[in-house]
Amino acid sequence: MAEATLKQKLSDDLKQALRSGDALRKSTIRMLMAAINNAEIARQAKMEDSDIFGVISKEIRQRRESIEAFKQGNRQDLVDKEAAEIEVLQGYLPQQMSRQEIVQAARQVMAEIGAEGPGDKGKVMPKLIAQLKGRADGREINEVVSELLSS
Repeated sequence: MAEATLKQKLSDDLKQALRSGDALRKSTIRMLMAAINNAEIARQAKMEDSDIFGVISKEIRQRRESIEAFKQGNRQDLVDKEAAEIEVLQGYLPQQMSRQEIVQAARQVMAEIGAEGPGDKGKVMPKLIAQLKGRADGREINEVVSELLSS
């Protein structure tokens, strides 16, 4: 039952956006639903909410990369559009963790695994990323783990 909750919310929000004529929200939700459907087809299984958070995070990451490219191309109109889409997408993610919360979670995982140096990063990252999926950016998790293991 939990699997349907986020997809159902997206579907309800899409209907609301269609009724209100909110073109940005409508196109962003449609794009996200298509990405979720494509991911389900690729893995040949229904996606849980935690998997959907991963899809949303990926879409946000793609938008951030596009913003960088558009800034270099001096296309402020496209930068604004991508930024607005990021805002809509972030509304579907759980509350993002602070850097301090990520540090705490990383220390806990490192203690469980017995990680001591940079060589143990490959053991820590998969477990930590799975634990924090959708609640923290992968880049920030990477930075925290690198700092903790090198100190």
